[in-house]
Amino acid sequence: MQKYDSTAEEMLTNSADQAVEKIKRTADLKALFKTGIIQSNVMTALAGFLLALYQNQLQLNDYWLDLFLMLIGSALVIAGGSVLNNYYDRDIDLIMIRTQKRPTVTGTMSLTVILLLGILLSIVGVIFLFITSWQAAFFGFLGWFAYVVLYTMWSKRRYTLNTAVGSLSGAVPPLIGWSAVDPDLSIMAFALFVLIFVWQTPHFLALAIKKKDEYQAANIPMLPVVYGFDVTKRQIIFYIICLLPIPFFLYELGLLFFLLASGLNIGWLMVSLKGIKKQDTYKWANKVFVYSLFYLMIIFISIIIFTLPSII
Repeated sequence: MQKYDSTAEEMLTNSADQAVEKIKRTADLKALFKTGIIQSNVMTALAGFLLALYQNQLQLNDYWLDLFLMLIGSALVIAGGSVLNNYYDRDIDLIMIRTQKRPTVTGTMSLTVILLLGILLSIVGVIFLFITSWQAAFFGFLGWFAYVVLYTMWSKRRYTLNTAVGSLSGAVPPLIGWSAVDPDLSIMAFALFVLIFVWQTPHFLALAIKKKDEYQAANIPMLPVVYGFDVTKRQIIFYIICLLPIPFFLYELGLLFFLLASGLNIGWLMVSLKGIKKQDTYKWANKVFVYSLFYLMIIFISIIIFTLPSII
């Protein structure tokens, strides 16, 4: 009886250890791939794809395979770029609190494996996109190059403009989605590109204010580190104002979408202006940052919802 109990206890312990190990491995991969970034970028790529169908009066039923290949390809390219970013930034990730649990820092995964994984994911992702169209593959590679080379390897550690350089990669996914359907980009495709490009600066500058001490410790020249909070606040407000005209270029989606997008822009501007001098800077930045998350999600989910009735 004791032997049976001992064996059962050992089996339970091994099972629990395996479950814990699986959870840790999953957490490592999520941190390595930056799954939050993948999800948001795939969403904007999907919006670009559906908007191209909508403008060209095409039906989704005829493009299921292209949609699948585009989504998988985009996700793989973004994951590959994120893995290579983690590999390259492992020295500064060790210093910043929010990045210290990445496997490149903890050592739970081999650096050689991580490097090869990043390269493999990037190549396979571009191949998937190329099957849909060479333009989709081009934009996929362009976004990858902007993120891995221009941002991670070149500008991030040197210039305060690293935010704008990094924004180029984040703005590309709608062009990937669009060009998988239509190689001729319309004004609406570029409107989505500009919207995300402009959106990223106030989003990331608000985050940079919140994490100023960490960026300073890691010697990353983010705007609040180099020029202080007042200059950063003015930049945030300037870029939010730059978003105001963009809904006019998406008017084909209808009056309701136009009013929604314009309302979100005005709301964000009001949040950024309210309490800018009275509130604690970190509290103010957190409000601007949180609003930016809801802003992007609502805008692109709305685009998907407004296009679907016409294409299914």
